[in-house]
Amino acid sequence: MISKFFELSYHNLKYCSCILFALLLSACAGKRNLVYMSNLGDTAKYSSKITNLVQPRLQPGDMLSIVITNVDPETSTLLNKGLLPVVNTAVLPGNAAPADAPGYLVDGSGEITFPVVGKVRLEGMTVEEAVGRMGQALANVVKNPIISIKVINFKITVVGEVNKPGVFNIPNSRVNVLEALGMAGDMTVYGRRENVQVIHEENGRRTVTRINLNNADALQSPAYYLQQNDVVYVIPDKLREKQARTDTKTLSIIVAAATVITVIISRLF
Repeated sequence: MISKFFELSYHNLKYCSCILFALLLSACAGKRNLVYMSNLGDTAKYSSKITNLVQPRLQPGDMLSIVITNVDPETSTLLNKGLLPVVNTAVLPGNAAPADAPGYLVDGSGEITFPVVGKVRLEGMTVEEAVGRMGQALANVVKNPIISIKVINFKITVVGEVNKPGVFNIPNSRVNVLEALGMAGDMTVYGRRENVQVIHEENGRRTVTRINLNNADALQSPAYYLQQNDVVYVIPDKLREKQARTDTKTLSIIVAAATVITVIISRLF
């Protein structure tokens, strides 16, 4: 009977030690703030002027849809079907674009090749500025043209501690960080909301901007509105790093130490 009692006590102590060990590990993780804009508290209404909205600017690699509307059927035929062999063609509403003409590529020199007018430089311009530039280029070809330009390959990438990382196409060329996280299924509980990185490339330079989404000031960050090809990286917290660590040597030492402590305590009883 006594031997069974000590046997049961040993097993109970072993389980208790394991539980205690797990609790100690969880206590090391620290308290996390998982609330966006948590500094707003219970404020019923928050209002601030938008001062950080930046219009995307065209850059090499952008694919543009350019639609020219004109009442002159001969000019429309010239621009849409072309008298010269061109890969890309402009289209009018109601006419289907050729399958091999998805749009106009902004090349490495920042230019597109447009029927009749030839090379037109659009790099560094907003869509509105590009419309004006195309109007100037077509001034001697089309009378009072109505021009519509759209970036058809505008995309962003969201990676890190999110539920659905991936590359997302944006139809209207306007998206902010919170919308991007929503497309990626939001952050996991291991994502550091106080340290989200936005990686941007422009004019041969790469910049990294950190945003603290626990603070409402993030809404005014210059990186809050994303640009073409931006990457949003959600950094994992330390607990996730510990879980993902492949080095088991430290864990083996901790388990061995816990076992020795369990044996010592059991012998004391």
